[in-house]
Amino acid sequence: MGSHGIKDKVAIVGMGCTPFREHWDKGTDDLLVDAFTETIADAGVEKDAIDAYWLGTAQSGMSGITAAAPLKLDNKPVTRVENYCASGSEALRQAAYAVASGAYDVAMAIGVEKVKDSGYQGLNAFPIPNDGTARTLTAAAMFSLVAPAYARKYGVDEDELKRVLARIASKNHYNGARNPRAQFRREMDVDAICKAPAVAGRLGVFDCAGVADGAAAAILVRAEDAAAYTDSPLYLKALSFVAGNGSGLIDAGYDYTTFPEVARCAADAYAQAGVTDPRREIAMAEVHDCFTPTELVLMEDLGFSHRGEAWKDVEAGAFDLAGELPVNPDGGLKSFGHPVGASGLRMHFENWLQLRHEAPDDRQIALDPSRPYGLVHNLGGYPGEMVSFVSIVGTALG
Repeated sequence: MGSHGIKDKVAIVGMGCTPFREHWDKGTDDLLVDAFTETIADAGVEKDAIDAYWLGTAQSGMSGITAAAPLKLDNKPVTRVENYCASGSEALRQAAYAVASGAYDVAMAIGVEKVKDSGYQGLNAFPIPNDGTARTLTAAAMFSLVAPAYARKYGVDEDELKRVLARIASKNHYNGARNPRAQFRREMDVDAICKAPAVAGRLGVFDCAGVADGAAAAILVRAEDAAAYTDSPLYLKALSFVAGNGSGLIDAGYDYTTFPEVARCAADAYAQAGVTDPRREIAMAEVHDCFTPTELVLMEDLGFSHRGEAWKDVEAGAFDLAGELPVNPDGGLKSFGHPVGASGLRMHFENWLQLRHEAPDDRQIALDPSRPYGLVHNLGGYPGEMVSFVSIVGTALG
């Protein structure tokens, strides 16, 4: 990879996040205003102090005016970015690079999506002419292919693997039940999850993330300026992004048990941050659990589990709230749903709370000086044609 990284050059000094839910009484403008207002209050800044904005949204607006109008911004640069389901993280990445370059002193990344009352379940992607090799299956169907492929490759009984996947969903619902910003706040046991109606293949209703509206935002400054805003900033240790070329859809050798873009992206992020043993150096991880098999494979692609052993680590509780490496302590996409432009920033917001020891007591992770980092993984697309984002953050320089 050619990434040189921006370790310790940029800090997050304020964040905000709306509840993710069915906001029938709020539109895109309202959600943006809510996230913006909370974020500038958190950072203690006035609106005019923000030099530039990056807005992540997939289909809730077509230009920077989407944010400039409701936020009443006067003559400010507002750039709308989109990178599939990683649009919120893309906004943060662009804002961070702008600050690191010296172009701006203070930048905001803000993400939003309003989809619940659009008339569609999720995003209604417009058709783009292609060469005929594009996928023809739904997202649930594409990710459902991961489970039987994993079972066959590693010799896991498919019924046993189904319970492992239910264990992932149950873990995330346990965490989400303790988060007032989450959409689904009820614990679910493994047996109930296994009995849920099928959606695609052997994936049931509770193997799939829901649909939600929401917004989240972050304010970024140069690391040396962070102390002027907060006593406890989050320093960016790594930002990595990889766009696949879609070849997995026509590659007979692609076996659906790994997401190569994620593995490459993670390796780049670890190199930037100087992480050599992620299982033992990362304090917590927010990952893109759009479907339960996704989270299973991510544990291996991110280096948290050895190949073919993530299912055993899940069963052992390694990624539980009180486990060795808590994964999705806020409840993840399973509990929040997935307003596309906001999810990546929501994941950073959980790191913001947890690493600063500001999460509620009933889901605050145990912090250990030997594990100084938090990780965010955000993906977009499908097995075989994916984009992947990984960031690593920490509370101290060096």
